[in-house]
Amino acid sequence: MQSVKRFLGTSFGSAIAGGLVVLICGLILIQAGVVDTSDDSSSSSAVVAPAALAQPASSSSSKGLTVHDIYQRDAQGVAFISSQIVQNTPSVFGMPQQQQSTATGSGFLVDDQGHILTNAHVVEGAKRVDVQLGDGATQQAQIVGTDPSTDIALLKVDNTEGVNPLPLGDSSKVEVGDPVVAIGNPFGLDRTVTTGIVSALQRQIQAPNGFSISDVIQTDAAINPGNSGGPLIDGAGQVIGINSQIESQSGGNVGIGFAVPIKTAADVVSQLENGGEVQRAYLGISGGDITPSIAQALNLPVQQGVLVEQVLGGGPADDAGLKGATGQATIGGQTVPIGGDIITKVDGKQISGMDDVISAVNEHKPGDDITLTVWRDGQQRDVTVKLGDRPAHVQDSSSSTQP
Repeated sequence: MQSVKRFLGTSFGSAIAGGLVVLICGLILIQAGVVDTSDDSSSSSAVVAPAALAQPASSSSSKGLTVHDIYQRDAQGVAFISSQIVQNTPSVFGMPQQQQSTATGSGFLVDDQGHILTNAHVVEGAKRVDVQLGDGATQQAQIVGTDPSTDIALLKVDNTEGVNPLPLGDSSKVEVGDPVVAIGNPFGLDRTVTTGIVSALQRQIQAPNGFSISDVIQTDAAINPGNSGGPLIDGAGQVIGINSQIESQSGGNVGIGFAVPIKTAADVVSQLENGGEVQRAYLGISGGDITPSIAQALNLPVQQGVLVEQVLGGGPADDAGLKGATGQATIGGQTVPIGGDIITKVDGKQISGMDDVISAVNEHKPGDDITLTVWRDGQQRDVTVKLGDRPAHVQDSSSSTQP
């Protein structure tokens, strides 16, 4: 026994003893089934699948799509658009000179007939428009029609072989926080994908012709020059908007992008396909919102509504007898029109500001009658206006918020 103790006291003996302990413990674990001795290598490796995008709040589908899923399905239907633009510029000799430039943007296939949606500003002034879909050859596109008031253009190409149209969603059901994917060609880098969420809804942006586009979707998905006209896609893989503009001091992405809702585009497309032109209702006023501070300073009879700044001569509002401002006041550093009509309701519905007036007019067609409830000279009255056709560009006014 003493010799055994002396042996275990050596470093060699200690190592042998430790090995025996590990061996015995291992045999016990194997017998208990804790350790798997199978030769099947697949049982000891884990496969991690890409996480699906969160489903839009409006989606009833239980299957989520990953960004890769959406890209694989939709990227081939995103078009690279190149517009050849010729502009006449004055020379030092007084004779006009022609300057040619190329503008690039994005678009996407919407049907099997070769129709492609994009932004109007992508093809504005173009003498020729070329399109590449998927891995196909570049082909010349026909401009079916444009609507500068919504910054939407409809193109048509002959060859869509091997390319599927992108499914369209319902932008009216989009909610803040819904995940989104943008695919486009920023800086000429074709079919680039970025992700984000819907940051806000019911924004307004200025259209190329100076009028306001309402119900715009705001997103933080990276949008840069060249993304214009590309699709904004929800977590179910459906197009909910057309990427149009960014808010940026530098000209690059800072996480504030805007997309024209696909519902607006669908209404425009049906008119462009039928005649190449879009008819839009027109009221013919400019104005500013009433805030509590303005209402208090001017002792107004209401706390919200619109102060009519200008009634454009010869327009529908002018014909109906609406009155514009007769002067200005400075309140908190802001110039405010005074002396004109105060609009508080449109068709009996209370309004909070000019955005509501613009949205109400946009829901009508030329020739429709709308009823404006206004305050004038301390009295409330209803004024019926027959809406006219919107002119090609905003008329003379310092304000672009003209419905």
